[in-house]
Formats: sequence, C-alpha cells, structure tokens
Amino acid sequence: MKKSYQMWKTPLLVIVALFILVLTGCGTHNSSNTVRVGINASDEPIWKEVQKQVKKEGITIKITDFSDYNQPNTALAQGGLDINAYQHRYFLDAWNKSHHTHIVPIGDTIIEPLALYSHKVTKVSQLKKNAKITIPNDTSNEARALQLLASAGLITLKDKKLPSTKDITSNRLHLKFTTLDAAQTARSLDDVDAAVVNGNVASDAKLNPKKAVFREKITQKSKPWINVIAADSKDKNNKNLKKVVKAFQSKATAKVIKKVYGGNAIPAWNLNLK
Repeated sequence: MKKSYQMWKTPLLVIVALFILVLTGCGTHNSSNTVRVGINASDEPIWKEVQKQVKKEGITIKITDFSDYNQPNTALAQGGLDINAYQHRYFLDAWNKSHHTHIVPIGDTIIEPLALYSHKVTKVSQLKKNAKITIPNDTSNEARALQLLASAGLITLKDKKLPSTKDITSNRLHLKFTTLDAAQTARSLDDVDAAVVNGNVASDAKLNPKKAVFREKITQKSKPWINVIAADSKDKNNKNLKKVVKAFQSKATAKVIKKVYGGNAIPAWNLNLK
C-alpha cells in the first residue's frame, strides 16, 4: 500500500504545482495589462473614452478620482498608481524637487487657461481698493495666478520664473491676497471680490469662461502650463502606458474634452503655440 501511495503522490504533486503556476502566470498577465490612473473627478468622462479605446488592445484602465492636487502624486510615488493625469509641468517639477521623487511626463493632454472670476464685478476696472482676491497656494499655480493679474495690469512683479506674493513690486489697488488649495478657489467666490481659478476647477464649479473677468492668453510661454500624463521614471518606456497616451491623444478623446470642458480646456498635443 505504501508503494502504491508513493506512485500516485508524485504525479499528483506535479499536477498541483503546474496548476498553481498557471494561475500565477494568469495573475501576472492581468496585472501587467491593468493601468491604474489617478485623475480629477471632472476628467472621468474623458478617461472613460480612453478606457474604451485601449480595451480593444487588451488593456484595462482602473480609474481613481482625487479631490486635491497632492494625493495623485503621492499615490504614484508610493506605487498605488501607474500614471496620473491632472498636473502641468511646472507643478510636477516643483513636486519632484520638494518631495525628492522621480515622476516624469510621458504625454501632453490639455491646457486649461487660468482665469479671474467674480460674483461681484464683470470687468477688471470695476475692482476697488483693498479688494480681496483668492489665488492657489501651491508654488507653481500661485506664480501663474500672479502673472495673470500682472497681465491684467493689477500688479507688477519681479522678473522671476515662479514669483510669489513677496515678489510683487507694485499693487496700485492694495489688493488683499488669500491663498487656498487650487481645488477650493471657486468655492471662495461668495466671500471675496474675485478669485483666480484653474480650468478644471472652473469647469467643476460650472463657471463660464466667457464670463470671466480676465482670462489667460495661450502663447509660446504657455508650454510649461500644458497638462501631462505622468509616470514613474522607471516606467516611461512601458509599452502599455504608451498605448494609453496614444489613445488619449486621439480625435475621439478631443471631442469628449470639448464636450466636458467647453472653453475651459484645450487639447494640447497638436497645439501650435506662437
């Protein structure tokens, strides 16, 4: 009996081992073809379109929505995401420097013109002395907001790539600045005279870009403000991620961007900046 048991035991173990290997192999295959992306909630319809396109190539996109501008990079750096898509190059550069990360852009997506909105005035000339203005509090978007206000003739700034409120050289109306997380600026409009709001935030708040008090012009200098799909540097040549970028940079996706954002965002991958 012992001899017979041993004869059956060996092939049975081999079969079980092969079965485990097959299951493990399948799991690895599925994992490598799943791309986890972190986005702002307003972009979900756009990524549903991308999701549909890459599914034909056997790639599954898992979407995670975030409500602020810091969590998507944290999640990517910690391995919880494969890519994210919500930030421009200046924000990404500042993030990498302050957090010692190695996140890199792997494809352009959109550019969202920054704009000054108000529930109290309709023209820059209507702003009064000591008016309260809300601007984003992160380094890059604060600088961009101040440059917008300088373009509107409200302030002047030192010649710096990323100025802060400390770099204001003249402020003829003595504007009072309050800094908030970029995602919260639109919500402050009832409490201030005006707020500088990013395009995706304006879209979420149903702000009409045609009714903005002042809007950013898109020029050659706007390149650093183009939003990107970003990944860890070790994954920048990943074939599946490249397929996702290609699907995003398509005519079908551009149509959805226009539908979702109207004039608050512009497809940027073929943008001819002058």
